[in-house]
Amino acid sequence: MNTLEDKHIQFLKPNSIFRTISSIAGQMNQEAYVIGGFVRDQILKRITKDIDIVTLGSGIELAEKIAKELNTSSVKVFKNFGTAMIMVNDLEIQFVGARKESYRSDSRNPIVENGTIEEDQNRRDFTVNALAISLNNSTYGDFTDPFGGLSDLNNQLLKTPLNPVITFTDDPLRMMRAIRFASQLNFQIEENTFKAICENVERIKIVAQERITEELNKIILSNHPSIGFKLLEKSGLLKIIFPEFQLLKGIDVIDGKGHKDNFYHTLQVLENLLPFSKNKLWLRWAALLHDIAKPSTKRFNKKQGWTFHGHEDKGARMVPTIFRNLKLPLDDKMKYVQKLVLLHLRPISLTNRSITDSALRRLLFDAGKDLDDLMSLCKSDITSKNKEKKIKYLKRFQAVKEKLIDVEKRDKIKNWQPPIDGKEIMTTFNLKPCKEVGVLKEMIKNAILDGEIKNNYKEAKAYMIIKSKELGIHE
Repeated sequence: MNTLEDKHIQFLKPNSIFRTISSIAGQMNQEAYVIGGFVRDQILKRITKDIDIVTLGSGIELAEKIAKELNTSSVKVFKNFGTAMIMVNDLEIQFVGARKESYRSDSRNPIVENGTIEEDQNRRDFTVNALAISLNNSTYGDFTDPFGGLSDLNNQLLKTPLNPVITFTDDPLRMMRAIRFASQLNFQIEENTFKAICENVERIKIVAQERITEELNKIILSNHPSIGFKLLEKSGLLKIIFPEFQLLKGIDVIDGKGHKDNFYHTLQVLENLLPFSKNKLWLRWAALLHDIAKPSTKRFNKKQGWTFHGHEDKGARMVPTIFRNLKLPLDDKMKYVQKLVLLHLRPISLTNRSITDSALRRLLFDAGKDLDDLMSLCKSDITSKNKEKKIKYLKRFQAVKEKLIDVEKRDKIKNWQPPIDGKEIMTTFNLKPCKEVGVLKEMIKNAILDGEIKNNYKEAKAYMIIKSKELGIHE
């Protein structure tokens, strides 16, 4: 063991929680260490709220005694895993007994036994996550780094503590975690480690889809998601876990005419969107899926070249199946992504012609409360490498935005509430629920969107009376 420089362990000294853990563990005659991601992130000066404590003994008993000492009732015990978690202010502290693990070739479930701190470090996924600092009275603050994790942190390198083939064979999800950390930290994956990922990609199939998707979502929310997707594609993992996205890669050429590579285009859109989408997972999913149907709608025309007509509509119809396969939620989050995929061409198309108030009203109506996110996506979709062309597109796009703001101020369409609802129609004309009620509601809505009448009760009611006569429900 070597004592880390003060600048690396100073986070231990003022924080009473570590002294409390040290004291209680000492009373129980149990060694205790803070290990893993918390140590890594503190050295990297990254904010983290998760702390992992490993102890030579019962992690559950240690957690319960510390919770009692701190007078907190927020103890969650996971007996099947031999772990416990407590909340201290906004810190989530996980306790586990030191373990060693062995695996069978046909299962992801390890055989778990009690182990030493060294054996616990051996089972860690990467050297930068195997760093540990002692919380024991006699060695408080001593740093243990058996695999050169600190050097790898300095070199921004991800590699496994043990043979990477064994590491990834034992727990295939670690392949996804390697790529996730590369995306989050902007680290390189060490050559032999990445080679082992490429050689073991098929093993990912034994991992539960929910766990794969959790890592995928973390890649999408990372600081550099394009790094993650390029590594997923290069390794061969992408075609297994997300085949629809893999199909975007590649360029077809006929008669000297090619199209852009939609895989790299999509990643550029995602990167462009980053400033507008911090912690907005579903907006980033919309960016990932906005062109997902281009492979299946791709056609070649001798005059026009390559076309992708209707890819926005087909893409929206593909969203539920993709979400279902990936075990993503099939609720409003899915419908939000579906809406943005369907509408992503609309604002851009308005820049190519004279903009009518009617077209703007319909966009405001269809996008509703998600208009700002849609506009962020569309702006990010402008990826032309021609600087002059890009400036021209952005100017036109800005003009559309300004006109949308003006129309919304006048007509209040974005958060649409019909001035006359179906109940009032039925009461006015003494009707029971029927087709005519829906038809009349739709006529009023279209009249407002087309600018025939203003979006207010007085004009809507007068229009309702006129149209009811045409429909024969009122004399």
